[in-house]
Amino acid sequence: MDEVLLRALTPSVISVLGHRGVDFAAAEDAVQDALVEAIRTWPADPPRDPKGWLVTVAWRRFLDATRADVARRRREEVVDNEGTGTVSAVDDTLALYFLCAHPSLTPSSAVALTLRAVGGLTTRQIASAYLVPEATMAQRISRAKRTVSGVRFDRPGDVATVLRVLYLVFNEGYSGDLDLAAEAIRLTRQLAATIDHPEVTGLLALMLLHHARRAARTAPDGSLVPLAEQDRGRWDTELIAEGVEMLQAALVRDRLGEFQAQAAIAALHADAPTAEQTDWVQIVEWYDELARVTDNPVVRLNRAVAVGEADGARAGLAALAELDASLPRYTAVAAYLHERDGDPETAARLYADAALHAPNLAERDHLTRQAARLNTRRRC
Repeated sequence: MDEVLLRALTPSVISVLGHRGVDFAAAEDAVQDALVEAIRTWPADPPRDPKGWLVTVAWRRFLDATRADVARRRREEVVDNEGTGTVSAVDDTLALYFLCAHPSLTPSSAVALTLRAVGGLTTRQIASAYLVPEATMAQRISRAKRTVSGVRFDRPGDVATVLRVLYLVFNEGYSGDLDLAAEAIRLTRQLAATIDHPEVTGLLALMLLHHARRAARTAPDGSLVPLAEQDRGRWDTELIAEGVEMLQAALVRDRLGEFQAQAAIAALHADAPTAEQTDWVQIVEWYDELARVTDNPVVRLNRAVAVGEADGARAGLAALAELDASLPRYTAVAAYLHERDGDPETAARLYADAALHAPNLAERDHLTRQAARLNTRRRC
């Protein structure tokens, strides 16, 4: 059975029910029920019209859940009067993106609702990806649906908010039986086909360029492999080429945004045949552009690393000294630059300290190994 097709049809089926007067929360629940039924019955009896089948089943599920006979008859009359009228799938899909990324939602709720309503994933799949109990995720989604249930689309949505939500999905990577990075790319491709915006193209380019390096990011034992040590022969050159082409198409429109600038940095890394041949001078220039666009301290932290590569470790440490030491990964960057500056004792101490505050197990283990490597070298 084609689960990708089911996910692709989900937004338009929700929208059809919405045009029939069903509120968002009820429509989304009914469509999820229809998707479960499709997964159960389609392998043995695939429909000739998948979308029509989903609409019919979802509508029936909604009617079954409607207790008032009068309300049921009114809605059935609406269906009879509608005939075979069509709805703009493009406009409706875009509206769902904006709804699920509504500013009243927390980032985690926006991500979960996007995966459910736009991505067509079940609550169980989303819970598995985030390694939380299904009941916990169901509560999160229910609260999100209640929050946006009365939202009307009488004003244009915020594309930047939608893109941030999709980027959050991508950065979750993959866990359980659901690859969230691949799902984020699929959803962003769908958005790019729906709306003509250079930052949408820039985000898709950034995702593809990062995803192209995925196979080389971990060793067979699951440990992290730093960019400079990755086997570039394992990078996906087709994804890199597609990402670079999309980035170029976005940049020529001369409406630079943060995702285009990030993609440009990723493209320079992808373009270097070896780590030593990386054009760090251009990367620093792009970080300057990115800092101008976002004024984000984390961007300036990454810029300090690039300055250290382009102009020497002392210059990188000077750039780092201008930043707040409480920034995430500040200590790890300081450790790296001190090592580059020929001070392994300070670097080892900082690596060990950074490991204590690492955001995940893989990064903690990597930093611990870096500290152990330098301490072992000093004793020899």
